[in-house]
Formats: sequence, structure tokens, C-alpha cells
Amino acid sequence: MTFAEIYRKAKAEREALESGGRIRILVGTASCGRAAGADAVLKAISSELERQSIEATITRVGCIGLCYAEPLVAITNPGRPGAFYGGVTPEIVPELIESHIVNDKPYADLALGTTGSGGITGIPRLFDMPMLKPQVRIALRNCGLIDPEDINHYIAGDGYGGLAKAFSMTPEEVIAKIKRSGLRGRGGAGFPTGLKWELCRKALGKTKYLICNADEGDPGAFMDRLLLESDPHTVLEGMLIGAYAIGANEGYIYIRIEYPLAIERLELALEQMTEYGLLGEDILGSGFSFDIKIKRGAGAFVCGEETALMASIEGKRGLPRPRPPFPAQAGLWGRPTNINNVETLANVPPILQRGAGWFAGYGTEKSKGTKTFALAGKIERTGLVEVPMGTTLQEIIYDIGGGIPGGKRFRAVQTGGPSGGCLPASLLDLPVDYESLTQAGSIMGSGGMVVMDEDTCMVDIARYFLSFTRSESCGKCVPCRLGTKQMLDILEDITGGKGKPGDVELLSDLARSIKVGSLCGLGQTAPNPVLTTLRYFRDEYEEHISEHRCRAAACKELITYSIIDEKCPGCGLCVRECPVDAITFKGKKKPVIIDETKCTRCGACYDICRLDAVKIE
Repeated sequence: MTFAEIYRKAKAEREALESGGRIRILVGTASCGRAAGADAVLKAISSELERQSIEATITRVGCIGLCYAEPLVAITNPGRPGAFYGGVTPEIVPELIESHIVNDKPYADLALGTTGSGGITGIPRLFDMPMLKPQVRIALRNCGLIDPEDINHYIAGDGYGGLAKAFSMTPEEVIAKIKRSGLRGRGGAGFPTGLKWELCRKALGKTKYLICNADEGDPGAFMDRLLLESDPHTVLEGMLIGAYAIGANEGYIYIRIEYPLAIERLELALEQMTEYGLLGEDILGSGFSFDIKIKRGAGAFVCGEETALMASIEGKRGLPRPRPPFPAQAGLWGRPTNINNVETLANVPPILQRGAGWFAGYGTEKSKGTKTFALAGKIERTGLVEVPMGTTLQEIIYDIGGGIPGGKRFRAVQTGGPSGGCLPASLLDLPVDYESLTQAGSIMGSGGMVVMDEDTCMVDIARYFLSFTRSESCGKCVPCRLGTKQMLDILEDITGGKGKPGDVELLSDLARSIKVGSLCGLGQTAPNPVLTTLRYFRDEYEEHISEHRCRAAACKELITYSIIDEKCPGCGLCVRECPVDAITFKGKKKPVIIDETKCTRCGACYDICRLDAVKIE
């Protein structure tokens, strides 16, 4: 079957679906939707439609990025604009169907926005929502809008058209186009993708490999997971184009076992590609052959590093090795190998279809295109976003993310995961691109963005991220194995009230030595959270050491609980809640008192008190 025949078939099926006079219902069933109860909502919708004898087409889609509003449901009556609903529960489903479908009156209380042509009075258009309007969705263009388990949905939206265009070009022309686009690796340091392909193309050797790195291990990061759950074919098409460009006939997707839904949808996508002649021998009559295997990783953070990842595929322990030789010269089983992450590959098909200049028209001079970010932490609108490179932290956190909940003050944002840095409020106007983040002491990483408010202790945050990288260190090189342990010991002393003069200077010296002396990227970037918190929040370190005070009241050994007599009515709630009997009445129906020698600083009294009578200092 030719690509033109495949495309006509998929397009006809999509047009029949959209103009067939049937009610259409989309339900977000990525991991975030399922965690919020999408499966129960889906069951309730099916039951209610059956009860009312309503015929409708229900489509399970991925995540559109509005994770804070899950479960998401979209309903479209024939010939009418559709509406996206957020926070849908099984209990509200009968009323929602009665209003929108039976009475043809959208349920305004749950409606987030409208889709399609025209509009609905009182409900904004979906992509005019504050979280979606500033975005430019290239990698995420299909997410939440198509069925990730149906290849026809992808093809009908011009999917695999980029591959067809690539086959009309020489591999060298494909590489040149990617180079002109300015696409850089979206998984870490931002190495130019076209140059990486070119090096592998020119490397000696008949057998070459292409690997998709889907080993997303950063705390608070979920870009790759949601992209693979919502639109796996865009990544697979990117792999095919990359393999054609470098001359590889075999590829691997290295994905952690903790992503079962992504793996399930990838396996189904590979089956469908094989059925359509998009995998295997002589793809689309081009003479090019390619196969893809899925390798499940066991969850080791260090296997996100290229050489450790390849060792794991080879069946060895995931340990990094010195470079050179680089993977493009001698990678998997000693053969030339190209490794790109999920988002990098997802950008390749639209570049082939719409042109290098179109992609390069977004972003900054040195950081072209867009970048996806996982907004997490203390932020109103958590979710997945995609914005042009150079968008400021202020725009991402406040305009798109809605700012800090509860009217609290912004404290810092962690970019780049545990290998990145913590940036303060004074840098909110910082443009988010590779060069600006590096200059500020952080990194782009894969795109995790964890927001912190005034209740966050920056010394404790540094301790937390270092404890993660310390436990994930493979232990192969001394600077990382022993240096991170010594740094963590110092941070635990400081947060535990045992800090000493000179600890800050020792931390700084250790951090810089580890960066220089470590073998791989894990050790070289592990000190970043410490170095940035020392750079921007040094006063908090000094307070912990010299004043034995934690301004955020987060370090247990540096805080005390007391009762404000004039606010305490002697209700006894805190007395009953205390697990160690550290709170007693002063007298019958009189305020209570906390015995500091017994208090474990668990916070139970503070949490239970409804009158703000418990004070933390």
C-alpha cells in the first residue's frame, strides 16, 4: 500500500467520523486523567448513554495538558460547537448529558472552553484559556485531541507525511534541513540535532542504531510520559526519519518500567505501523528498512545518561563510561549510534512538513523552536505546556500557570530536575533558553519545572535534591560516590541544627570539585541545586547555622511550637491529636501548654487547630 492510499483511507475514516451525524465524546485517559478518575467517568458516560438510548461515538484521547482540571470530557453535538468540561465526576455525568446532549445546552458550570467553529455564549474558546492561549503547540499538537491507539487518527492529521517527504529527499538533504531548523536536543545539554545526525551518518560502519531515550527520571517531570501516552506516532515517525537520515536499520525505545500505559500504547502503535507497512522491509517502497524494539529500564536515574543507557540495552549493569569515543562513533555494541529524547523526535515530523524556516521562526537566536515544560509544585494550574524558547519564567509561572495558590509569595523555581538549579524571584524575567539558564546556574534539562512558595526552605530543598542524586549515583567514580555523600552529610547537619561555621565554604568547594571531577552528567550536575541555593539564598544557610532558625519553619530541629493564650479556648482538640502526649491543659477549660522536651514537631496540633492558636517559630 502506498502512502497516498494509506492517507486517503485514514482521511475518509476521519471525515466520516466528524460528519457522520453522531454525537462525539472525548475522554482524557492519559495517566493524569486516570489518576483523577477518568475510568469511572468513562463507565458512567457509557451507562447513561445506554440508559437513555443515546447513540454516540466515545473516543479515549490523551492529555491536552490541563492536568489540574482532570478528568476532562469534551462533547460535540452534530453541527454544533463542542465544549470541554473539567473536573467531571461520575455523579455529575447524568446532569451533564441531559444538559448538553438531550437539551443541546452546554453545562456552563463545568465548561472550560469551546471547540470547533462558532462559539457558545458565556463560554470562551478552549485555546483562548489563559493556560493555552500563549502556547505554541508543535510537539504537543495532537495531544488530547486524537485517539493515541488509532493510527488513522494520526495519519488523517497529516501524520507520516513528514516521512513521505523525507523519502523524496536524500539522507544528506534531510540532515541539512534539520540543521537549518536549529533543533537542539530537548533532553539535556541541547546539542544540535542535525549535527548529531551528521556525525553518525559519516561514521564508518555498515550497521548503525537509533535510540529513543524515554528514561524520564526527574522528580516532577512528566513531559515524555504524557507525550508517549497521547501521541506515540509522532515520536515513532521522528525515529523513522532520523534512522533514514543516519542510515540505521534498527532502533530501540528505552523506557522505564514505571510507564506501563506509555509502553502499552507504544506496543499497539508498533503493531499498527507494521500492518500499514511503516515498519519492516522496504517501507512504503522506498528501499529503506527499519525495525523498532522496546527496552524496559528498571528505573535507574543514571540510565538516562547515554552510555549507561546503552550498557543497559546490552544486558549489562547501567554504568556510564568515559567519552570519547562518543556514541556516534562507537555506541551500542561498538557500532555508530544516535540517541535522541522523546521531545526531540516529536519535533522532527512537523519540521519536515512545514519547513526549517517555519520552526526556526520561533524561539531565540541560539535556541530555536518551542519547549515543553511540566509545571508542578506550588502552582495553580499544574500540567504540560509548550511555549517558544525565550518565554520568561514570569510568563510561564504566572500567565500560564496562574501563579502561587493561596496568595502566597513565590520563593523559587527548580528547572532541569535534580541536576538543575533553584532560581529566585529576582530572575522571574529571565528568558527560558539554553544560554540564559546556564548563565543563571541552572539547565534546561528535559523540562521539569517545580515551583516553590514562601513555605519552602531552600536549604532543605538542596538537601532533598542532593539526597536523590546521591542515592541514584552508580558509584563508579570517587567524586560522585564520596563527594555527594559528604555534601549530603553537611546539609543534613545544617538542616538538623548542627551546622558549623565554615560549612558553607566547604559545601561550595566540594560542589565545584565534584562538577569538575565526575565521570558523567549525573555527577557533573548533581551539585547544581546546592550551588544555586548558595548563590541566591545564602542568607538562609547563614540563618540556619548562626541563628539556628529556619524562616520557612520546614526544618523540624530548628522550630518550636507554642500556644497563643488569647486565641486558645481550651477546646482540647490538640491535646487529643498529639501522638506523644506533649500537650496538657493549664486548667479546666483553660488554654493548653506544649512540653518542648516531649514535642516531636510533627505538626499535628498546628494542622488540627481551627483558630490559629498554635504558633510556629
